[in-house]
Amino acid sequence: MEEKKTILTYAGLKALEDELENLRVVKRKEVAEKIKEAREQGDLSENAEYDAAKDEQRDIEARIDELEKILKNVEVVVEEEVDLEKINVGCTVLVHDDEYDEEIEFKIVGSTEANSLQGKISNESPVGQALMGKKVGDVVDVETPAGNIRYTVLKIERSI
Repeated sequence: MEEKKTILTYAGLKALEDELENLRVVKRKEVAEKIKEAREQGDLSENAEYDAAKDEQRDIEARIDELEKILKNVEVVVEEEVDLEKINVGCTVLVHDDEYDEEIEFKIVGSTEANSLQGKISNESPVGQALMGKKVGDVVDVETPAGNIRYTVLKIERSI
């Protein structure tokens, strides 16, 4: 079975690479030092510091493994080459919310980079899926758990 490609922008790729480097170089050493210090306290059977450090070590190694898998099968979107005629990963989209009569800006990113608080939505999310491939002037109906939302696409531009 072929693994699913992870779609990332260059910024997303850099962030994951930086996180992986930090975990490998800094966090591994920090947790090894914590384990060493906890061992020096003696009896490990009732040593909360030792148990916490071992749990942290397991979490770090799991995240390193997860990041390595993501980065091994990544597809980077070259934002300068994104077709601005239609919405795609790497675009920033300005839409009009017809119900609330307000404008909303979304940056369409791969699922790994999605962060709704920063206005970054995944191309796999309900809104992202509905917007993909649409053009300026298109009206999009999105079915969400909160009900139907209707957006009108106002502008498509390259993400910076």
